Amino acid sequence: MTDTVAVTGAARGIGNAVARAFAARGARVAIGDLDLDLAKQAAAGLPAGSVAVRLDVADPASFRSFLDETEAVLGPVDVLVNNAGLMFSGGFLEEAPDDADRMLAVNLGGVLTGCRLAADRFAARGRGHLVNIASMAGVAGFPGVATYCATKFAVVGLSHALREELRPSGVRVSAVLPGIVRTELSAGLKLSPLVEMFGSCDPEDIAASVLRAVDRNRARTYTPARLGLALRAMLALPEPVRHKANSLLRTDRLYLNVDQAARDRYHARAANQGDLG
Repeated sequence: MTDTVAVTGAARGIGNAVARAFAARGARVAIGDLDLDLAKQAAAGLPAGSVAVRLDVADPASFRSFLDETEAVLGPVDVLVNNAGLMFSGGFLEEAPDDADRMLAVNLGGVLTGCRLAADRFAARGRGHLVNIASMAGVAGFPGVATYCATKFAVVGLSHALREELRPSGVRVSAVLPGIVRTELSAGLKLSPLVEMFGSCDPEDIAASVLRAVDRNRARTYTPARLGLALRAMLALPEPVRHKANSLLRTDRLYLNVDQAARDRYHARAANQGDLG
């Protein structure tokens, strides 16, 4: 692979794993992140032909500059991975409006902007691939992360709509839906042994799914796949049965019964830095 790949929120977590996976296959990789120093460190660990660019996905001008600089240094972007995201957790009625606005701006607004700017370039060349990192929270609602779920539901819908709309122009669109990933975003979650074994995964697992989505032009990829199957089976159950199952598995309070100190530390970093997926 000699394509140019641009990844948002790529200085850490899922984005960094995605950048490393593409670079290992010979791609030229642009690491976009609010934390430029950390992005430079990440790029330094990749093969030659990688670049770090400061990126605020909530700012369209910053996103445009990210793509412009990437193309000036590495050549036309072939794949954009919209990964940057954050998750403030807690009761919906207690949620700070600023936290909700930030999630909407980064998780949804950033993806909309990235898709629009990149797809315009892709369509002009008749090829290109958008990969949007959504979440299994984008197909099922979880107490304690209502606004986060709303942003990810929107990303799933956007991805499928654009896949159909842009297909005639040669632009491909894929959505990757992670479960519980061992990154800063999930800090403080108290997982039962069963949920930990069945529903959690590492950033490298998501990176592998992104590569498969590009290689095989997949519309939607659940990772881990076993959790995706279980989630779809749960959603097919009658609501009373589903509620009882969630209660038995303790997934109904997953984002409410947390290590609050750990969540508070994550929230503070997310509020100051963003892009902590």
